[in-house]
Amino acid sequence: MATRKEIDGSAGVPQFYGKELRFKREAAGLTLEKLVDGSFYGITYLSEIEHGHRRMPKDLAQHVDRVLATDGFFQRRCEDVRKARRKGHAEYFERVLEAEKHAETIEQWSPAVFPGLLQTEPYARALFRAERTPELPQEIDEKVNARLARAQLFETDHRTPQYWVVLHESLLRLPILPQQQLAEQLDHVAALIRRGRIFTQILPWNTGAHALMLGNAMVLDFADAPPLVYMEGQHHGNTVDDPSLVKQYRRSYDLLRAAALPPEASLAMIEEAAEDYRNGVQTSRLERRYLA
Repeated sequence: MATRKEIDGSAGVPQFYGKELRFKREAAGLTLEKLVDGSFYGITYLSEIEHGHRRMPKDLAQHVDRVLATDGFFQRRCEDVRKARRKGHAEYFERVLEAEKHAETIEQWSPAVFPGLLQTEPYARALFRAERTPELPQEIDEKVNARLARAQLFETDHRTPQYWVVLHESLLRLPILPQQQLAEQLDHVAALIRRGRIFTQILPWNTGAHALMLGNAMVLDFADAPPLVYMEGQHHGNTVDDPSLVKQYRRSYDLLRAAALPPEASLAMIEEAAEDYRNGVQTSRLERRYLA
C-alpha cells in the first residue's frame, strides 16, 4: 500500500486549498475516484490539485461543490488559487506556466535572450530592470523569484520534461552583464546539459536564412492532451492549439534544429565562451568576423 503523503497547507494558497479539498472529501467518505465520477477529469488530476500541483478548473470546482455540498466554496476560491500560482508572472503566461509542468517534451527557440527556464538570478534581474518600469524593488524581486521558481523544473527528482532548446550564437556574446556573471550564466546552462537535464543546440551567427526567423517559439507535447505552441512578445503572449498550425510550427522547429550545430559542438562553444568571460577576456567574435 502506498504511503499517504501529508499536505502542508501552510506552504501556500494552492496547498491550503488542496488540503481543504482532501479534508472535505475524506469527511464525506469519498475516494478520489468517487469524487471525480461524473466529471471529465481523472483521479490523477484531482490528486495533483489536492497536493497543490495543479489548478482547479471552474467546471471541476462546480462538480466538487455539488458532490460535497460545500455551498460553492471551491468554485469561489479557485480564482484565488489561480492568482497565487501565477504570482510574479503575466496573466497571458498562465496557461504555459501550468502546461510546462505536465509536458512530456518542451522544444524552444530563443534568438534574443536565454529562456526563462535557463536564466540565473542576475540575468533575469537585468532583463526586468532594462524595462525601467515604475515598479517597487519588491515587485522586481517577485518577478525574479517567480522566474527562478520555474527553473526548479530541472532540479526535482520527479519526472521532468525532455527540454530541447535552440539558441542563437549571439547570446554567447551579448555583454548584458559583467563578465563574471555572464560566465556564471553560461556555466549554468552547461551544467544542465552535462547533467542530462536539457539538450541544447547553437545556431551559428552566419547560418543565413533559416526557419522561425520572425520570432521565438515553444512547442509543448503531452501524454494526455493535444500539443501547444507558445510565442511571446515584450508585453504579450499567444498560445496556439490549432492542430494544423501546431504541425506547421513543429515542422519549422525541426528545420531550425537541423540548421543548428550538434549538441556536442554547441556545448563546447558555450563552455569556451564561459571560460573567456571567466578569464576577463572581452570576447566579440561577431565583430572580429565582420572586420576580417
